[in-house]
Amino acid sequence: MKNIVLTSVVTALLVFSGCSSKDPIVDESATEVVAQPAQEVASVDTETVGKDDASVTSENGMSGADSNEMTMANLEKEMLSVYFDFDKFNITSQMQTKIANDATLAKTSANSFMIKLEGNCDEWGSDEYNFALGLKRANAVKNALVSEGVDANRITMVSYGESNAVCSDKTKECWAKNRRVDFKLLP
Repeated sequence: MKNIVLTSVVTALLVFSGCSSKDPIVDESATEVVAQPAQEVASVDTETVGKDDASVTSENGMSGADSNEMTMANLEKEMLSVYFDFDKFNITSQMQTKIANDATLAKTSANSFMIKLEGNCDEWGSDEYNFALGLKRANAVKNALVSEGVDANRITMVSYGESNAVCSDKTKECWAKNRRVDFKLLP
């Protein structure tokens, strides 16, 4: 009996004592950020050709990997989200022009990146239903991109259902903003 009480007390002390509440130390001197215009393209010295991306730096001091991430971010901003009607996953004629624009970018500027299609829904419907609907929307956009000439092997899909909302107001306009497929580029 004494062993059970003693063990319970020790366990309770360990559980309630928790972890230390020390704040992490951040070295502020190493967080310098170099800003660059969106249209500027980094050039690489001929001496650095053949080295890995982490060691290659451009004239403005950015490594090849950093430049690649900025290029991906800039291209993602140019890719237009595709919006859907309530409880639908078919692509309207208005959205077809956006898909044509996105396909052109995917075949030209973004041809070295993988494309992740993120299906999203409004808050109406069960979680299971919305995850399935988000995946159907992403698949519809994938099929449209493939018909425009984008390689299907470069495209992955994910559904966030209603969990990735961009608007939380309780209005029809807000719900319409959440019924979409977003584009993300992957290295």
